Amino acid sequence: YFPETHGITFRIQISVKELLDTDVLLKLLFHLPVNYPSTLPDISVNSDQLTRAQCMDVKDKLLEQAKKHLSEPMVHDLILWIQQHLKYVIKQSATVCNEKTTLSKGTSAEDGIWMLLLHLDHMRAKAKYVKTVEKWASDLRLTGRLMFMGKIILILLQGDRSNIKEYLILQKTSKVDVDSSGKKCKEKMISVLCETKVQSQHKRFQTFEVKEYSTLDELQKEFETAGLITLFSEFVPPLLK
Repeated sequence: YFPETHGITFRIQISVKELLDTDVLLKLLFHLPVNYPSTLPDISVNSDQLTRAQCMDVKDKLLEQAKKHLSEPMVHDLILWIQQHLKYVIKQSATVCNEKTTLSKGTSAEDGIWMLLLHLDHMRAKAKYVKTVEKWASDLRLTGRLMFMGKIILILLQGDRSNIKEYLILQKTSKVDVDSSGKKCKEKMISVLCETKVQSQHKRFQTFEVKEYSTLDELQKEFETAGLITLFSEFVPPLLK
């Protein structure tokens, strides 16, 4: 990055509890020029859990903070500050991202965020099954809804494509339910209704929730709110037949 003769460069990795209680691993690179701290450090920020735009936001906010500490050693303070404020920085940049929905392909903030809609035929051991789905969603940092409406059971998930794939494997290979005689069994009656990339008009779910709906209208509103009404009209009504 920088010739070593010009001051010191060091890397720090910190793990920060983020909005959804998932850990964000921030890789921070500080380059302290020779006349630091009367000159600001150069900072670069990377993280697999954040988009490039979010990393830039974190960097900008760190530099803003750094200016307040000019001429006193600041790196430690900056690290403490970002640990406490990361979620606010991300929240702000997330709203900014939603406004700039026409991001060009290469830098799309949703690059690699996928969505999966599953239909389950039944859940005999409902409480245990629901707990399992919640745990997988949380382990794989997936957000969305587990939805019950009458006999219809749908799972809508959003997250990294690789994590969505991983979820499907778990769902198909783990003993998640019980059969009619009460023995643990794998999920055989599952259909993948849709697996697609999240588009700019789709809203991102911030959490994973289990919800029950008493009418089709209520269920439809959930999809509408998420900008997924076409998904709803295409896949849900046929399930009622």
